[in-house]
Amino acid sequence: MIQFPNAKINLGLQLVEKRPDGFHNLVSCFYPVPWTDALEILPAQAESTFTLSGLPVPGAPTGNLCWKAYELLKKDFDLPNIQMHLHKVIPMGAGLGGGSADAAFTLKTLNQVFKLSLTIEKLEDYARQLGSDCAFFVQNKPVLAVEKGDVFEPLKLDLAGWHLLLVYPNLAISTAEAYAAVSPCFPKNSLKTLLAQDMAAWKETVVNDFEKSLFPQYPVLPQIKAQLYGMGAVYASMSGSGSTMYGLFQTPPAAPLPFPAEYSVWQGVL
Repeated sequence: MIQFPNAKINLGLQLVEKRPDGFHNLVSCFYPVPWTDALEILPAQAESTFTLSGLPVPGAPTGNLCWKAYELLKKDFDLPNIQMHLHKVIPMGAGLGGGSADAAFTLKTLNQVFKLSLTIEKLEDYARQLGSDCAFFVQNKPVLAVEKGDVFEPLKLDLAGWHLLLVYPNLAISTAEAYAAVSPCFPKNSLKTLLAQDMAAWKETVVNDFEKSLFPQYPVLPQIKAQLYGMGAVYASMSGSGSTMYGLFQTPPAAPLPFPAEYSVWQGVL
């Protein structure tokens, strides 16, 4: 079975407070976008294998979240040996949740292929053991994410028809690095209220709190944001803890796009 784990963007990200367990409570809208990896899982006669292609993935294959997802389910179910292959397209360290999506789609695919009859709630429970935002990709629909980004509230937000431009400047920012410099605080206005406004108001109100600490360290990021607005974006922001910048446009941005060839750029319609 072949699946296509997709990325997500963050529409606003409020860092509320540091938790006793060392994590941070946050509020953010997670919105799925159709930039995808490819994942194939087949039963195997011999020993289980996991192979990779596409973008280079650091570390041993057995440390990959896809493999960890398989091992997690194997603890509770008599799973057979498998052949698993991941073709990596979504950049890593990009704030797009690609690795989390791969893990969640592994859980969902194993559930389908081997008829484990796991409910959505149980799949989300397994996904939370693999990473804070993994559970989002089980249902894979817009939500308001709270606490560690693993608890979800329904959110009526539909960006269908909007044109999205994603720009990854070939700059990986680790989650640990991003969180090291932040100063969390309780927001004056709820993100849910701000997102209910017309998108034209978002430029001044819907903020990713990571931008405040990361933009001075990486000047290319505010430069890209300014370029996106200069191209006509109604709203532009950094996704997650970076470093992907994105713009939302009413019509497709005009070619040629003003970004270096070494950048990873994706555009499409939501």
